[in-house]
Parts: sequence; C-alpha cells; structure tokens
Amino acid sequence: NHLVRGRYRYRPIPLVIVVRVGRGSSDWIDVIVAMSDKYNHTTIFEAFWVYVSEAPTYHIILEVLLVLWIIKLLFFSERYHPNKEKDKPTKEEEEELIKDWQPEPLVPVDTYPTDRPSEDDPVVSGIAGPHVTVNGIQCLNLATYNFLGLLGNKSINDIAADTIRKYGVGSCGPRGFYGTMDVHLKLEERIAEFTHTEESIVYSYGFATVSSVIPAYSKRNDIIFCDESVNFEIQKGLSGSRSKIVFFKHNDMNHLESLLEEQNKIDKKNPSKAKKTRKFIVAEGMYMSSGDLVPLPKLVEFRNRYRVPIILEDSLSFGVLGATGRGTVEHFGLTPDDVDLICVSMSMGMASMGGFCTGKSFVINHQRLSGLGYCFSASLPPLLTTAAIEALNIMENSSDKFQKLRDNAKRMRTLLKGIASLEICGYEYCPVIHLRFKEPGDSRESDQQILDTIASDCQEQGLAVVTAKYLELEEHKLPPPSIRLSMCCEHTEEELTHAASVIKDVVSRNITK
Repeated sequence: NHLVRGRYRYRPIPLVIVVRVGRGSSDWIDVIVAMSDKYNHTTIFEAFWVYVSEAPTYHIILEVLLVLWIIKLLFFSERYHPNKEKDKPTKEEEEELIKDWQPEPLVPVDTYPTDRPSEDDPVVSGIAGPHVTVNGIQCLNLATYNFLGLLGNKSINDIAADTIRKYGVGSCGPRGFYGTMDVHLKLEERIAEFTHTEESIVYSYGFATVSSVIPAYSKRNDIIFCDESVNFEIQKGLSGSRSKIVFFKHNDMNHLESLLEEQNKIDKKNPSKAKKTRKFIVAEGMYMSSGDLVPLPKLVEFRNRYRVPIILEDSLSFGVLGATGRGTVEHFGLTPDDVDLICVSMSMGMASMGGFCTGKSFVINHQRLSGLGYCFSASLPPLLTTAAIEALNIMENSSDKFQKLRDNAKRMRTLLKGIASLEICGYEYCPVIHLRFKEPGDSRESDQQILDTIASDCQEQGLAVVTAKYLELEEHKLPPPSIRLSMCCEHTEEELTHAASVIKDVVSRNITK
C-alpha cells in the first residue's frame, strides 16, 4: 500500500508487482499495477506526479542518484573475465613464480618446543598400573595419575566389557543429539549423590571440562580473579571467556583481598555498571604445577564478603583429600554450598576419562546449553561411563584407600628429604611430588636436560619417572623444570623406600653439588 497525497490525501492505493524471471535470452519482468475503482480510476502516472510534486527535494535527488548507481552497476561496471588471454601469465612468468614460492609449514616452527615425542621416547607395554613395563623393563610406576590403583581393576574391566556388548564402543553424538544414554544419566546422579550436591554434568574430555565451564558463565566485560599458577586447562577457559583477567600471586590471600577491595571501591563509584559486571574467583584445590594446597576457607570468606562466586578445579584432590575422598571441600570441613562450582577430571582418581562439574541445579543446568564441550562434543563412551560408576562404588566401599594414598605421599616426601640440590614441592598429602632445583642453572634448557637424564637413568634401574612438560610459549606463568612423581595407594612401604634410594643415588651422580 502506498499513501498518495493531494487529491487522495492519506488514502491507500494498492500496488501489486508480479516479477517472473525466465532463462537465457527470454528473461523478462512483468509489472502489473492494479488500481481500485473506488479511487476514481487514478492512473499510476497521476499518482506518481502527485508524489513527485509534493515529495521533498532531497528525496527526489537521492532516488535519482540510486537509479543512476544501479544502472552503472548493471551496464557500465567492468567485469572480470578469467579466460581472457591477457590475464594469463606467460610460461616464463609461471616458472618465475614457482621458483620464488616458499610454502609455509603446516605448524609454525616456533610454536612448540623441539623436544616433541619421537621414536626414542619410552614405550609402555600393558596396563600402566602400580607396576608398568617400559621398553621391556619392569618398573615401579611413579609416572601415571593412578592414585587409587583402579587402573586395571578387575571389576571395572568386567563392567566395561559388558557395556561394550550392550552399547558398543561409542555414543556417536553429542548429549543433545541422541548422544545421551541411560548410563550417562546414572553417572550424573551418582556423582551428585557422592559429592552431596544437587546436580552434576558429565563431559567427555577432562581438559574440556573446566575450559568449557568458565566461558559458560563469564563473558566479555566480566572480571575473573585467578591464581597465577593455574593449570593450562583453566588458562584456556580464561582466554575463551574473553573476560578481564586479574591474576593474584600464587596462594597469596593478602594480594587477592587487596584486588577485591580495589574492585569493590570501583563498583561503589559506578553501581549501575557493577550490577552488569559478574565477578568470579578461579583456583585449583591442589595445584598441578606445584602440588600446593589452596587456602579454601579464605576464598570462601572472600566469596561471602564480596559476593564473588568460586569456580574450583579439584581434579588433584578428588579421591585424595577428605575422609571419604570428596576433595578439598571435605578436607577443610566445608559444605558443597560454600563453593559454587566444582570441576573434576575423571582421568586421575577414577581410572576413566572425561570430567564432571557439580553444584546447584540451577547453576549446572545452564551448562547444558552453554557448555561448549558438552554441546558440541560426542558424549562420553558408555564403557568409560560405567567404569566411572564402578569406580565411585569402589571409592564408597573402600575408604581406606584415601588414607593409604595420603600416607604414601607423606612417606615419600620424608624419604626424599636431603636429596642433593633439589627441593621437594607441594602439600604433604598431595599425591603429585615435584622435585626442582633449589638454585636454577644458567638456562632452562640445561636444567631440563639434566632432569631428563635423571628420569632416563631411573627408568633403566626399574623406576618409571617423568619430567613435567609444558607448552612453554603458551603458559601464562611457566613453572620451573621439575621431576614429577605420582603416588599410588597400592605402593608398599618397601617399594617407596627403594624408589627414594634410587632417585637420591641417580640425582647425586648427575648433579654437581
């Protein structure tokens, strides 16, 4: 409908345009203008003249310019003809271009360190349980995150085998697209029951758990207060959130308090912006790069005082700390309500893969449409799901495993005291022990080479030991080189005594005091 002024002021004239496009040279356009008889058979030309005579001048000028521009584009613009002979290079020019062309590498040369896996790296045969075969040598396994000794457990293996017969080996789809099976729902229910939380959500990849959780809640212009020594998974979550990241010194609660207080003053000056800005505290229960224990009660105090939710990555504590292995929260005598979100990788204490996040229902449900690793990744294979369920059953019925694991961690630290030129890092009950130089050498490369030699010599003497590896160019704060030892509750006191003796002997032979 078109409003025409003048004699037919503000009276609508129906305008019907029928466009038909054919093929080849028979393309044509039919325009049919239908006028109602009740408008005194007004022709389109009369209506157009009334419009032109009463329309503002700048309207007419603009429309004329647009028509001229369209005509220029249709009839006078130069078209590209790739088949023209003048556009083809000569044979000499082609040869010159080919000679000068230098292909770019598929992976930038300087992106990753040169010590990537090669054919000379140790080869493991069989299950990496408390003992493992490396390059044909039977070794005590101090390299694998098998804290509770569940890797190779017969009941878990039998459950996984039965699951394969019933469900196959994979789910072949994300959780929202026919990838959810009854075992996934059962695992989420069991995790919530075990952790005493309202609800949990399962991810198919441990790395993707916390790196998906953080961006699901924190967006652009939000603020995250984060420990500077968090692991690489958390760092990826921070970058994916595109939030403002404020790092505080490692486990320095005074520094964190000063940052929160400073932000609180800023919020008071601009309360309207403060209402739109979400703030979070992100930390690990026990830090992967050092083994240090987070002062969680202090974080909870800050959470309540400044109303800043806590996202806790508790992979290294789950199945380790607490009387029943529920992690850092239980260790400090807190309740799950004191921490807003708890993220755990199931590849450490549960002899499976994937990860989970647990908390209140209204918080967890948000991830089912916002957690990238949940929405766009194939769901956890059913056999690994039932293996995780069985692992939880064992953890509930064998609580003595937790105490034995903590005793082994503390015993190994005691046995290693006085080791030449190296310091023992981390909390006394942390199952991951880092051995670092007390006084670093002239270069990181030389220190790393010495530690790699120590690990190799230990392996030759029946001790599977590794050095910690990092993406050196991508870490926010690159940890110092270290030998990393992983404890298992299945290790005996005699085995640990022998291991400590071997490590001390190898270190003394490779490090000049």
